[in-house]
Amino acid sequence: MSSAAPHPAAKAGASDPSPFGRYAPAGLCAAALRVTRRCSERWLAKRLAFFLRSMSVKYLRGRPVDVETLGARMRLRPYNNVAEKRLLFTPQYFDAKERALIASRLGEDRVFIDAGASVGGYALSIAAAVPRATILAIEPLPEIFERLIYNIDQNAFANVKALSCALADRDGEVTLFVNANNRGETSVRIVSADAKASRLRVPAKSLLSVLRGEGYDRLDAIKLDIEGAEDLVLDAFFRDAPRRLWPKLIVMEFNLLPAEAELERRLQMLGYREILRTAENVGYEREAEAD
Repeated sequence: MSSAAPHPAAKAGASDPSPFGRYAPAGLCAAALRVTRRCSERWLAKRLAFFLRSMSVKYLRGRPVDVETLGARMRLRPYNNVAEKRLLFTPQYFDAKERALIASRLGEDRVFIDAGASVGGYALSIAAAVPRATILAIEPLPEIFERLIYNIDQNAFANVKALSCALADRDGEVTLFVNANNRGETSVRIVSADAKASRLRVPAKSLLSVLRGEGYDRLDAIKLDIEGAEDLVLDAFFRDAPRRLWPKLIVMEFNLLPAEAELERRLQMLGYREILRTAENVGYEREAEAD
């Protein structure tokens, strides 16, 4: 592959406002997309998809790509964010069971919060599947938030709103620990050695404060991908929030959560039961008798 300098588009970073379609896939990238998006879940097919993805990332040299993925138009930069790599090259591997479960629990006037929304993979795919639901996408990292806003603006969905803050146990400011190699692994807790060197102060809100600020009188589903801070947010919420605001469905990442077993026991005591577990995420639904 070429070792030339990065494409000039890479310098535009997250703030590039150029019209969607300027960075349409071409050449090797377009050819790779035709193959990777058709790859199955089989081991050999996945190896092929990941190999072609790696080659294409080198070929792009920092250039973003404008594509339709999971029913939405997105500008994706598959370099320092694993979520964007998956959304671009292999959307069929992007938490299909989790997204289907959330969509099945939503409908008109129902509320879904995507916490740790990144560039909008969950929020926009759910908006495409359930156009009458109310969707709030929360993303704390300013550079990724700009990408999220751009992607929302490229679609005709009227039901998606974005909020720039970190979820925490209180309102105020928190320190984000930023992983330079994977922006999606940014957290209010140190979850990797790569995140220790880069820190950023950002606004923070509790989940209860978010619901009150948005005027929501219900929460039907929430996805928490906040890199090991799920218990911090949920413990404070269940302590302070009225039961009528407790989410019906919780989908969260568990592989970085240091106290996942303890949190699971607490959720069970509050009336939640596990209904889904995948390689990275777990889903809990509140039993009807707990209302």
